[in-house]
Amino acid sequence: MGGWYPIKLEPHLRAYAFGGRMFRERLGRERLPEEDLAESWEVSDYRDTTGRVVNGAHAGRTLHELVEEFPDELVGEGWRGPHFPLLLKFLDASGMLPVHLHADDETARRKYGEPNGKTEAWHILWSEPGASVLAGVREGFSREELADALWREDYDAVMLRHGVRPGDTVYVPGGVLHSFGPGMLVYEVQQTSDLGQFASPYDLYGNPLDEKTRRRNIEEVLDELRTDVRPRPNPGLAVREGGNTRTFCCAGPHFALERWELAEEWTEPAHPQRFVALTVVGEGAVRIEYEGGTELLGRATSCILPAALGAARLVPEGRTVVLASYVPDLEQDVAGPLREAGYEDEEIEVLGEVRI
Repeated sequence: MGGWYPIKLEPHLRAYAFGGRMFRERLGRERLPEEDLAESWEVSDYRDTTGRVVNGAHAGRTLHELVEEFPDELVGEGWRGPHFPLLLKFLDASGMLPVHLHADDETARRKYGEPNGKTEAWHILWSEPGASVLAGVREGFSREELADALWREDYDAVMLRHGVRPGDTVYVPGGVLHSFGPGMLVYEVQQTSDLGQFASPYDLYGNPLDEKTRRRNIEEVLDELRTDVRPRPNPGLAVREGGNTRTFCCAGPHFALERWELAEEWTEPAHPQRFVALTVVGEGAVRIEYEGGTELLGRATSCILPAALGAARLVPEGRTVVLASYVPDLEQDVAGPLREAGYEDEEIEVLGEVRI
């Protein structure tokens, strides 16, 4: 099929115990359920949450249908996979998330028969003064000591806590124990997976767990735990391009995340080897001009620029901020441009899993 265009999807909403009303109050989202919300899955192809297209020639079809029928045109030339590779979401962490981890790729395949695990990254959109994240465990603790601390909910005794500010990003590989909140609004990019093991004494809906379930959960967490990775918040590496600022927030084999602060037109070149997913997180909107027409992307909305779209011109209506996610060629898409901008390899490696 010719005539590709920016694909918009209907968000999938989830109401967990840690949520609140920040999607309305801080993102300006309208027509939401009255209940407190925790997650808005902007781009998803995870099982029954696969997004439904709301615009253009493919309106009414699911993202999964398009992935199966047009893998080269939508995701990238030569790409094959069971589902769209990335899941993008807003998280309202008005409360603290349960302490948990997600399986890495090897564990997901061996233990669960899943095609991949879940590496993720959190980009902090807003946070209260003093807000922090828990990510990774400290060195020197035995399995028994970790289990005891998790049972007592003494997370700070064994986990690492870091303060965060808006604009920070935390890259969290699968297998890393973590939590964040309260008082944070987060944009998350992750592998398409929903595997999770929880150490907290309650489930995502705030329901208390019985002792047997809790002890089993903690043992499962420790079976899947990686103790060799200790994520830290990172402000990213900024590159000025005319009146715009392009910040590389994080990068690894599964995804890269960039933050584009746009004051003037931005041209996204054609790259048939990969898609780009865009989400407007600043005030205002962006007009996307491409060979087949124009699409307006408003505040707190997302789209996929298919691999076959060709070049696109982004015209901001006033100053605004766009988050861009894609599956990178790490040398071509990340390391090379940053070296050209004057960054050293040691600085680039801090972004996540950029092996140089």
